[in-house]
Amino acid sequence: MKNSVQLIGHLGADPKIVQLENDKVLAKFNMATSVPYTDKAGQRQTDTQWHQIVAFNGSAKIVEKYLVKGNQVGIEGKLQTRHYEKDGQKHYVTEIIANEVMLMGNNARS
Repeated sequence: MKNSVQLIGHLGADPKIVQLENDKVLAKFNMATSVPYTDKAGQRQTDTQWHQIVAFNGSAKIVEKYLVKGNQVGIEGKLQTRHYEKDGQKHYVTEIIANEVMLMGNNARS
């Protein structure tokens, strides 16, 4: 079995960059994917899903250098679910750990 995800979407906000120990870098950002469809009434609709993306080191440096809110980007990675406790409640978060970050179109900053 394989845990693999490929998405193309747009950033919903500027990435958050965290400098870690030993010159390692972490980038976190949300991206939206949209799929158009026609509803039962024949009206065009769009199903938009939001995804939390985490990139490390080389991929994070690409994110830091080139990506801003609104950019179109391709992501290849894997799903990861983690949990944490807050106020006695257990919370679950599903993220995509990016192995590759691909800049799409001419919308990356230089």
